Amino acid sequence: MKALLTLAVAALLLAPAIATTVRAADEPLKVCLDEDLPPLSAHHRGKPDAGFDVALAQAVAEKLGRPLKIQWFESKLDEDSSPSLEANALLSDGRCSLVGGYALTRDSLVAPGVKTAKLPDFDGATRDDHRRRIPVGVLIPSQPYVYSPLTIVLGPKAKDRKVSDIGDLAGLRIAIESGTLGDAILMTFDKGKLIDDITHLVPGRSDLLGELDRGEFDATLLDLRRFDAYRMNHADTKITASGYYYPIGANRGYVALDSDRTLLDAVNKVLSDMQSAGTVAQLGQAAGLTYLAPREPIILGDVWPKILNR
Repeated sequence: MKALLTLAVAALLLAPAIATTVRAADEPLKVCLDEDLPPLSAHHRGKPDAGFDVALAQAVAEKLGRPLKIQWFESKLDEDSSPSLEANALLSDGRCSLVGGYALTRDSLVAPGVKTAKLPDFDGATRDDHRRRIPVGVLIPSQPYVYSPLTIVLGPKAKDRKVSDIGDLAGLRIAIESGTLGDAILMTFDKGKLIDDITHLVPGRSDLLGELDRGEFDATLLDLRRFDAYRMNHADTKITASGYYYPIGANRGYVALDSDRTLLDAVNKVLSDMQSAGTVAQLGQAAGLTYLAPREPIILGDVWPKILNR
């Protein structure tokens, strides 16, 4: 009788845990993705959702035995926005458990210096959501799954130029968007060696790659992702990849709240298995991404001393 009572008590104690496990398996894996970051992620009215991060999130969810739910959000690049605080607010508000395509830099992973943050615009947001401030937590990264470098892209008149370093752009008509990392790299290279060759364009108002394609400029330095996205939408483009990658770049991965370490451990195990099997690279290539495997340093630190000393 005592043994039966012990078993009954154990069953009662285990029942909530079993039920929780079942519910967890049924709950969607909620992943926040930027709606306009092709070919990583794209969500546009009238078109199917697309991108490497969409396919990767689906594969991770399947490996975890959970359905996937994507929370799309819009990240605005302006002086008042903070990608790290926006991601933190989305996670802290329960909009998702993971934010994908997150650039793993030291600055983007520091503990927030504020207690609350505003949500970015997201799919389904109400007027009240735009006003709310969310108490934020601490972000922790997954292992990286792709490397995102800056690359030199060449216009039609410079397609045969061999580029092994920034200095090889001397004498070309260089276009760059003002205030970007590429701008800082080009303007400070070799104590301003390229300044006279550079034309500055206004980000968001100019058509950098379009002007390069039309032969108005010969070269630019920008995120490899943007070049991939342009090629996908312009099959007849005349711009070409130089094959040169600037030696400072950032890995991308997932980010979660510190309170979700158990989930992140499970995701890391899935990512490791998929990397070993070559699945992550295959998903990237299928999405039109020039896939580069993650590399050291895993978390990018302060880049300015390296840039200024080149």
